[in-house]
Amino acid sequence: MAHIPYRPEDEIPDADRVPDSDHILRIHSVHPRTMRLHYDLYVELMRGDGPLSRVQRESLAVAVSAVNHCHY
Repeated sequence: MAHIPYRPEDEIPDADRVPDSDHILRIHSVHPRTMRLHYDLYVELMRGDGPLSRVQRESLAVAVSAVNHCHY
């Protein structure tokens, strides 16, 4: 697995910081604007209005990760 160092928190502009320290988001710190965009997309998909409940959405995410052999 490749290792890409995270950018230090104090080097990320305030507007691009997110209230989540998951590695999948922190990897975007090398280009901070994408970190904010990825987080906003996640929040919209998982918590926004839609026909599926939060539990159903999380269940689908777990199933897709398992099929893709993702460890997270």
